This record gives sequence, structure tokens and C-alpha cells, in this order.
Amino acid sequence: MAIAITTGAGAERWQILRLLVARKTVLISVAVLAVLVAAAALAPWISPFDPYKLSIMNRLQAPSAAHWFGTDDFGRDVFSRVIHGGRLSLAVGFLVVLLSGVLGIALGLVAGFFRGADKVVSRLIDAMMAFPDILLAIALVAALGPSLLNVVIALGIVYAPRLARIVRASTLVIRELPFVEAARALGVPTRRIVTVHVLRNLVSPILVQGTFIFAYAILAEAGLSFLGVGVSPDIPTWGTMINAGQQYMGSADWIMVFPGIAIVLSVLSLQLVGDGLRDVLDPRLRKEL
Repeated sequence: MAIAITTGAGAERWQILRLLVARKTVLISVAVLAVLVAAAALAPWISPFDPYKLSIMNRLQAPSAAHWFGTDDFGRDVFSRVIHGGRLSLAVGFLVVLLSGVLGIALGLVAGFFRGADKVVSRLIDAMMAFPDILLAIALVAALGPSLLNVVIALGIVYAPRLARIVRASTLVIRELPFVEAARALGVPTRRIVTVHVLRNLVSPILVQGTFIFAYAILAEAGLSFLGVGVSPDIPTWGTMINAGQQYMGSADWIMVFPGIAIVLSVLSLQLVGDGLRDVLDPRLRKEL
């Protein structure tokens, strides 16, 4: 029986992988994300210039062979700052996914599995989702203070209810299934039922929602930095670069264009990957492919 189960699980994984590979949009999106992540990870070694070094003599130069993306108002190389900024922008998105995942999964499991806590946790989730994401993030950053860590904390709190609501809805269904009832009848501890029997069956929706939160977090960080309430303007992120270049719109558009393109490519790729994962991981949608 164990061999049959293992073989069946392996066959299903191969089918999911085959369906993902068959979708060109997903493959292209994964390739774009791989390039962005690789450029960010290797930024200290592949950037042609120091992203912090000022060179007033070279300020506001248009894209050229020497400066592929041009220079900003302080003569800093925009290409070097874009790939270094990607390190922080992508890191913020990843950390927000982790933090919101921990908070959202915990809240969702508690609300979905324990009937007594459902009303309290559900009202908390509804109250947090009643506020627009960006306004709640601005309020939290203003209360905590503008810093990279506080931006991650604020966005993690903002996006946790999205995941909590999905986990709660799925848990409400899973807790009534026969194998959970059998585990209860056999005296399996509640903690083991929640972690082994329930949480393992929530991997697919959590994974899909995580890709969307990653994209939302990159956009939100850029928005907070653009508004001047995010990280320090001295730290190169895609959002701070767009904020710094807005005053030169029309005369030196490249300062805003290239970090904007990086944001669009990363967010669009993450959304397409999330859509692809949702389609192939949901058995109902998979039948239509």
C-alpha cells in the first residue's frame, strides 16, 4: 500500500510538472524571475559601477555604452542601482511572504479548526481587511517608524488576513472529512491532527496565495517608498529610485523607467506563475486543461 501511495503521489507530481511546462506563459515568467533573482543575487559582482558612488560630472546622462540605463541626478549608474535595488525589493517581498504566512496560517487554522475561536478571529480578519492595504500599511509604518524592517512587519501584518481567510475556509472543509474524524476517534492529539492531517492538505492554496502576496508586497514597498514613508531614500530600492526620479520626468525619464520596468516584470511574472499554479493544483481546474 505504501508503494502504491508513493507511486500515485509521484505520478501526480509529474502530471503537475508536465502541465506547468506545457504553459509557455509560466515558463517565460519563471525564466524572467530567474534572471531578476540571479541579477539581484550577483549584483556585487556584475554591477559595473558602485551604486552609491557620486559623480556630479556625469549626472543625468542618457543611456549609453558606458551607462546602459543612464545616470541619475547624482551621477550614479542607474543599471547598478536597479540590480542592487532588486536585492532589497525582492528580499522585502520574500520576507513579507514568510511573515504573513506564519501569521495567516496560524490565524486561519485556529479559526477554522476550533469553533470557539472562529468568531473572534474571523471578526479580527474582517476588521483588518476593511481597510485598504496601502492605507493600513502607511499607518503601521508611521506608527513603527520608517525602516526596512518595519516595512516588512507592516506589510506582513497587512497581507496576513488574505492568507488567513483562505486557510480558514479550507480548514472548515477538511476538519469534517472522514480521515480527520478517524484520527480524532483514535485519540490522535489535536496538535498532530492540525499539523499533519490538516496543514499538509493546505499546501496548494498557501503556495498559490504566497506568489500573489509576493507580488503585492513588491508593489506595496514601491508605493510606500514612492510616498516617502518606506525605507530611507539613501537605500536603493525600486520604489525609492522612482521617487527620486519623479522630479526629472520629461527630461531624464530613464531614472524612473528602468526600475518601473523591473517592478512590472517581477509582479507580472509572479502573477502569471500564481495563476498557473492555481490551475494545475486545483483538481477541478486541472480537468479543463
